[in-house]
Amino acid sequence: MTADTADTGANRQIRLARRPVGEVRAEDWTHTSEPVGVPGDGEFLGRTRYVSLDPAMRGWLDDRPSYLPPVGLGEVMRAGSVVEVIASNHPKFRVGDHVVGAFGVQEYAVSDGKGALVVDPALAPLSTYLGALGMPGMTAYFGLLDVGALKEGETVVVSGAAGAVGSIVGQIAKVKGCRVVGIAGGPEKCALLTEDLGFDAAIDYRAEDVRKALRTHAPDGIDVYFDNVGGPILDAALTRLAMHARVVICGAISQYNNESAVQGPSNYLSLLVRRARMEGFVVFDYARRYAEAAAEIAGWIGDGRIKVKEQVVEGTVDDFPETLQMLFRGENTGKLVLRLG
Repeated sequence: MTADTADTGANRQIRLARRPVGEVRAEDWTHTSEPVGVPGDGEFLGRTRYVSLDPAMRGWLDDRPSYLPPVGLGEVMRAGSVVEVIASNHPKFRVGDHVVGAFGVQEYAVSDGKGALVVDPALAPLSTYLGALGMPGMTAYFGLLDVGALKEGETVVVSGAAGAVGSIVGQIAKVKGCRVVGIAGGPEKCALLTEDLGFDAAIDYRAEDVRKALRTHAPDGIDVYFDNVGGPILDAALTRLAMHARVVICGAISQYNNESAVQGPSNYLSLLVRRARMEGFVVFDYARRYAEAAAEIAGWIGDGRIKVKEQVVEGTVDDFPETLQMLFRGENTGKLVLRLG
């Protein structure tokens, strides 16, 4: 085993203390410290460099059936991250490698390498492997092209358009020759969509009547609606569907902190009238094709057809709870990442 452990001692961690009710609060977490682990045979030790913050994290905290088991009480918070290998007894992971995987919200992680991938910081910033070249990029790619069955010349509307997934969805749709309308909160985010990312139009849900704006910007109807927020915005989009439209259910961030029942779509009969379909998906179902998507997205980034938008917060593991709240306050633009100093 080779190692550089001179500066390792305590491993700071964030653990789930209790199940949140509504908004996640500071008291829902425990800040703990334990000795840094030592890798056994077939394992490596990594020092965390970047932690991914994602809306899906809120669902992982609830004790209810989902596509992944909930984070257990007392467990280290689940999170994707990039670590630097500092000690290794694993033949595929060498000291100095940078590795992306689900290592949790902690300063150090011992791993057997399952589900982990070595990435090259010379090809892209490490944070991008948690964003456009990570789960958000994969989600946008497969959600739009496979589930949404996008065709050239169609009209695409995406909610949460200035977020990690939505910003990539809109840009892929433009690459594919479509008209793209983004829904976001605030004039700055809407300007980003149209002036920087190439969207054809943007709707500020905080200041505009979304249903009326959709009539203006999608006069012939919506062919693909990519939904990241749920609630009233989903309902508004359902009233503007074109014939044989596809509604892609990726997330519902507007509903994640509800203390009462989730608000479902009341305009679902539009699916019948317009002979449309609404389908949910989980990106993990496409794991065997991640390399395909990453290669194509990397090519689009390389030739300038996709711009990467990231918000990197500098801090420590202890800053995770407050940084997570940025997602639910709508304070982030693009992919939100915590960089550990």
